[in-house]
Amino acid sequence: MSDNIINTTDDNFQADVLASDTPVLVDFWAGWCAPCKAIAPILAELANEYNGKLKIVKVDVTTAEATAVNYNIRNIPALLLFKNGEVVAQQVGAVPRSKLVDFIDSNI
Repeated sequence: MSDNIINTTDDNFQADVLASDTPVLVDFWAGWCAPCKAIAPILAELANEYNGKLKIVKVDVTTAEATAVNYNIRNIPALLLFKNGEVVAQQVGAVPRSKLVDFIDSNI
């Protein structure tokens, strides 16, 4: 995983995501989720490429249940893009790198 990816918890979500001055892409995932594992290397690459312009934060739905419930996460991987503490875009499911880049670029 990239050093530029933050793993957050229910307790740290406010500071890591909602209070961020930088747009944040939150990846709701779980260790047992194969599609989540498939996009993890792509997110690691993007965390390095967008360093300084976008933060990538991972939320394990099995340990951060309150946050997952709060954002009505029913399918994973679920990617939510936050700006100024608000969700501005959402992508559900594993998608190719090019689609993730388009998703990010059109929303930051």
